[in-house]
Amino acid sequence: MLFLSPSRPPTPAGSVEPCKIYGSVYLETDPTRRNSCFAVVYVEPEEAFADLLVFTETNKLFADKAGLWCPAENREFADYALYVTTDRSRADFAIHYTKVRSYAGCKTAN
Repeated sequence: MLFLSPSRPPTPAGSVEPCKIYGSVYLETDPTRRNSCFAVVYVEPEEAFADLLVFTETNKLFADKAGLWCPAENREFADYALYVTTDRSRADFAIHYTKVRSYAGCKTAN
C-alpha cells in the first residue's frame, strides 16, 4: 500500500554560511515569496554588528569572492535569492554595505 505524506517545506541541512555567498544576488522583499529564498538577511546600519561586509559590483564576473555581490534584476537568473527582513532576530545573518572593495568579506573572530 502506498502512503502519501503531506508535502512539507524543505528544511535546511545546516546553518547558512554567509561567507560562501557571492556572485549575482537577488534581494526579495515580498513576504509571500520568503520560503523560496535561500536565506533571510538583515541589512545592518552599523558595520560593527554585521556578519558580512558587502561590496556591490557592477559586473557579475568580478563578483567572485565572499562579500562581492552583483545585484540581479530577476530572481530566476540570480545565483542566490535572499529575503530581506526588517527584524534582526528573524535573520540568518546580517550584512552591511561598504564603499571600499577591499573591505568586503566575512568578519573573522580573532
